[in-house]
Amino acid sequence: MTAIELPAKIPGLGAIADRYGVAICDVWGVLHNGTTPFAGTIEALRAFRAARGPVILLTNAPRPASDVKLQFDRIGVPHDCYDVIVTSGEGARDELMKRAPGNLPLPVFILGPERDRAVHEGLNVVPAEAEKAEIVLCTGLFDDEMEGPEDYRALLETFLSRRLPFLCANPDLVVRRGDKLVYCAGAIARLYEELGGEVVYFGKPYAPVFELAISRARSLGATGRPLMIGDGLETDIKGAEAMGWDALFVLGGIHGVEIGTLPPGQAEARLKELFAENHTSARWRISELRW
Repeated sequence: MTAIELPAKIPGLGAIADRYGVAICDVWGVLHNGTTPFAGTIEALRAFRAARGPVILLTNAPRPASDVKLQFDRIGVPHDCYDVIVTSGEGARDELMKRAPGNLPLPVFILGPERDRAVHEGLNVVPAEAEKAEIVLCTGLFDDEMEGPEDYRALLETFLSRRLPFLCANPDLVVRRGDKLVYCAGAIARLYEELGGEVVYFGKPYAPVFELAISRARSLGATGRPLMIGDGLETDIKGAEAMGWDALFVLGGIHGVEIGTLPPGQAEARLKELFAENHTSARWRISELRW
């Protein structure tokens, strides 16, 4: 068995910034935790923009970029630390538009909280019950504070009995909200796949959203190699590796709750296990993003 080599530790983004011309950065877990912005990340992204090139925020948020900006305003993320926001929700919205081009509205089962409704608003779709829907759009759980994927098994079995396609607008399995982890749409989608259902994913780690992010950077005149910055091994890091990009893994995000409570030696061992379990690797690592 090949030994797992951990990414090289760096003291800050400034130590490696001169190697790259574009920073493509995850949002939730790196820029904020859902309630609080991270000052070190804001400073680092501002410095990268000033010294090297554009910063593209790439998020698996199942909603339009305009909604993400509104969330930034609510929690205090300044808009001068990035150039463009690219979301998985925009990809899901485009797919719904393609599937509902005619005069009759497409019956869709909307699985997710009310706050994500902008992803389908204004489209030729109509919310439908499971027995009448022709497709499922999943943006998350109805109540991610109290529920998990198993709470949806019976509903998923109903979808499966009707062979409904399942559009997953957020491939993340979990996200860190404050000091706790909550389930995302990707966890329900994975269970539907395990049951034998058809799932179409939008967002990281799938190539189209990375290609969209780098095309936005190039349209701003960016040159040089991209660096992916993220805390999700299965989404940010694996997706970057598939694109052939270097990645900076931020330990303090999704995995910070677990790893941060371990002694240094055990933390290193657990980190190696996580990279092995996710069949991926990164070039660099840092505890929390800073310049």
